[in-house]
Amino acid sequence: MDVFTILMEWSPYLLEGIFMTLALVLASLGLGLLFGLPMALGQVYGGRSLRSVISVYVWFFRGLPVLVLLFLFFFGIFPSMDLDLSPFMVAVVVLGLRGAAYQSQIFRGAIQAIGEGQMTAARSLGMSRLQAIRYIILPQAVRIALPGWSNEYPTVLTDTSVCYAIGVAELLTRTTQIVSQTYVTMPIYLAAACIYILMNYAGMRALNHIEKRISVPGFGQGGA
Repeated sequence: MDVFTILMEWSPYLLEGIFMTLALVLASLGLGLLFGLPMALGQVYGGRSLRSVISVYVWFFRGLPVLVLLFLFFFGIFPSMDLDLSPFMVAVVVLGLRGAAYQSQIFRGAIQAIGEGQMTAARSLGMSRLQAIRYIILPQAVRIALPGWSNEYPTVLTDTSVCYAIGVAELLTRTTQIVSQTYVTMPIYLAAACIYILMNYAGMRALNHIEKRISVPGFGQGGA
């Protein structure tokens, strides 16, 4: 049986793995954004204690490999908390929390790139600190951060392949199962590699399109 025939026969199974991988990526990026942006604001505008707590969080999640974090949460932290989460949910939480550590630094740099005078001017116009952050700082910071934030997509995409270790049926897991059934190794893994490259390319093209749509000509060049 040739490789093309095998891939056609197993294509529905592979498609399920692709959808699972993309679901992991999107959910993890969303969770990372949900936690990362507030942490960035906390690091810039928060008190000393809050900044210290966030710094420890960032140090912890950036300092450990993804596989170690998956094992810690899947076999240790969640069971000790009597949380019976599916492998998929554990993977989303771990990738999302780890992504939040990286995204917080991306947004922190973007926020700090905005001149302090803009906050001062907003406050002098009668805006509260929260209003100034919401209407003045964040719209600019998001535009500055988007190119760096987009780089999180390929990082999270490749990290999903490690989730096979806790039983998530993503693309690599299903590819390995096909290999174990057909005994065709290298061509099947090469096909999986091509699929990852295509997903990476398509995702980056979509993010680049969004970046161009929300960009402001001249904004961020030579200082904002």
